[in-house]
Amino acid sequence: MSIHELTVGVIIPALNEERALPAVLAELPPEVDDVVVVDNGSTDATAEVARTAGARVALEPERGYGSACLRGLAAIGTPDVIVFLDGDHSDYPEKLSELVRPIAEGSADFVLGSRLLGQREPGAMPPQSVWGNRFACFLMRLLFRVHYTDLGPFRAIRREALERLRMRDRNFGWTVEMQIKAARAGLRIREIPVPYRRRVGQSKISGTLKGTLRAGYKILYTIAKYGFVKRF
Repeated sequence: MSIHELTVGVIIPALNEERALPAVLAELPPEVDDVVVVDNGSTDATAEVARTAGARVALEPERGYGSACLRGLAAIGTPDVIVFLDGDHSDYPEKLSELVRPIAEGSADFVLGSRLLGQREPGAMPPQSVWGNRFACFLMRLLFRVHYTDLGPFRAIRREALERLRMRDRNFGWTVEMQIKAARAGLRIREIPVPYRRRVGQSKISGTLKGTLRAGYKILYTIAKYGFVKRF
């Protein structure tokens, strides 16, 4: 199957990303059929900027990456493939077709864009992010016998496969929950290298000590929780 024969929906969680969103939306490839920007309680013009650029906007006042993603899923409808992409311009939206292609070709259900395998702009990922990702992936390999290199936000998944995962996490555990459940569900998983650059503005997670500690704790808690629970 060609990528052009699939419908592709994009979900972009966004919190105060009015400066970055115009570039993110402008760089999406023509294969995208629908874009939902989830305004996660922004205090700037994120929603207005997204609408002006042609995206649909869903409002999720409960702060949290997982909350925003779940709200986006409720709004996106029924595309064949769903792509998650950050709104801070750190990812390269034009690479979306490379993530979707293995799904279109029938060789994967879930494709993760790995920043650790790709080229990173100096300063794009601080050391705590690099080593935190590596440690989390090591633990998942140990507990779930699945080999990941990253917990990157840029990812594509077949919608029907995602529905089977019954995602629940409402904050920092969302990405790792998806990766653990994908392995447990027997999805065909593939990683591809993606480039990564310095984001526009300050990171809500790695940009502060509090954000780093909260995210790190939740990721480790999620891995431990599913590591000792047989069902999800």
